[in-house]
Amino acid sequence: MFRRVLIANRGEIACRIAATLREMNIAPIMVCSEADRGARHARLGAETLEIGPAEPRASYLNIDALIDAARRARADAVHPGYGFLAENAAFAEAVEAAGLTFIGPAPEQIRAMGDKRAARALAEKARVPVVPGAEGADASALAKAAARIGYPVMVKAALGGGGKGMRVVADEAALREAVESATRLAESAFGDGAVYLEKRLERARHIEVQVLGDGRGKAVHLFERECSLQRRHQKVIEECPSPAVDEALRQRLTFAAVSLAEAVRYRGAGTLEFLLAEDGAFYFLEMNTRLQVEHPVTEMVTAIDLVRWQIRIARGERLDLDPEAVLVPIGHAIECRVYAEDPDNNFLPSPGRIGHLRTPAGPGIRDESGTGAGLDVPIFYDPLISKLVAWAEDRPQTIARMRRALGEYLVTGIKTTLPFFAWLLAQPEFLESRFHTTYLDDVLKARNGRSFDAAGSEAEAIATIAAAIHASLSQGVAAGPPAATSRATERWKTQARLDGLRDGGRVMPGRG
Repeated sequence: MFRRVLIANRGEIACRIAATLREMNIAPIMVCSEADRGARHARLGAETLEIGPAEPRASYLNIDALIDAARRARADAVHPGYGFLAENAAFAEAVEAAGLTFIGPAPEQIRAMGDKRAARALAEKARVPVVPGAEGADASALAKAAARIGYPVMVKAALGGGGKGMRVVADEAALREAVESATRLAESAFGDGAVYLEKRLERARHIEVQVLGDGRGKAVHLFERECSLQRRHQKVIEECPSPAVDEALRQRLTFAAVSLAEAVRYRGAGTLEFLLAEDGAFYFLEMNTRLQVEHPVTEMVTAIDLVRWQIRIARGERLDLDPEAVLVPIGHAIECRVYAEDPDNNFLPSPGRIGHLRTPAGPGIRDESGTGAGLDVPIFYDPLISKLVAWAEDRPQTIARMRRALGEYLVTGIKTTLPFFAWLLAQPEFLESRFHTTYLDDVLKARNGRSFDAAGSEAEAIATIAAAIHASLSQGVAAGPPAATSRATERWKTQARLDGLRDGGRVMPGRG
């Protein structure tokens, strides 16, 4: 049994994991950097320990500091969340060497499946189709391989994820520079500069399958997720189930995923990612040996708490989920990743202090946030501030519910991607599920920087009235002479226009 679990992470995922731990009567132990002393997750722990300066390598990526914190807190186990050290085999080994339980796969599974080249080899051995590709010692060897499999190709980092180190190459002339660039980035991000090639499948969809394994050779799937809506290889919206997958394809996809998970005797929660070609063929890409950012959409259509199962499996419990009980997804779920980014300025990060925060509620809405009003979004970390999830009986109802929720969401003080989502969910290609992995990059390029958040006259009027009331109550302006009142009202109106154009995440009435 676990009494105290250290969460080696921050932000919304640390808050999410803590919620399940408390339900299981397990004390969540939080860690924080100097920059996160006042963060929401740092306030939610039964105990919170500071582990170093703001820079991730000195804190959240510092294995020695995390192990020391776990010992000082008398923790029984460590949950890595996602990102940071979640897929670091050396960290899992250090946790186990310290006499603690790592809530995740065995170190050798992380190492085998975390190296995309090794994972491809294991998939081929398990007779799971893989995207044609190659690896080589230098750019010349890779150029020969690219000529054999045909351009365009993807240059990828062998380790890590999140699109880091990934480049699209259209011809041999660009290959050498792409390999050198990807190698440098991979070395910096993952400590290993190894890269490899994959054939680029045009207009493909990105589908992933959630699995749970007991570490004894048994695994089950929890359906597939649609992850094709990406910007620069980063997912922005996910769905479960995928609108592109029918029951026959689902059976083939999930069979392949479970076969590979069982072949490596996988332990815990993991995700197998596939590319779905236009002709219906699918190919294994990689395995994420951790919890995914988009795990809530799976939880919503299965009523299964994935974090709880991670903990149960880590405690040595048997995976007694009945596959017959999860044969059909319950309804449909969509997740929007709400980032502190300015969509009208090429999605640049928008760190700063949140002035006001109003989150949506109501039937079928789930918002997992790692921040709050008056708290800072630091510049040092990933700017994800919330996962907004909507569930309903079918996809059209879920879209309507998500649009309603976006209309209720209000964030001031920073820019957010909320206006971008309000725009995206109204696009015909999204509504009709006519998109692929490069759709979003293509359509954003065609927009050529046009604003997602142009204030309408109704919104401006409401903002003007609100500003006038606030100023009147706080300054007593209404009692002044008419000329002064007129000038003040004009000033409030001007400020309201500016707020409508500049306030990050401001969702205008009528856009939901």
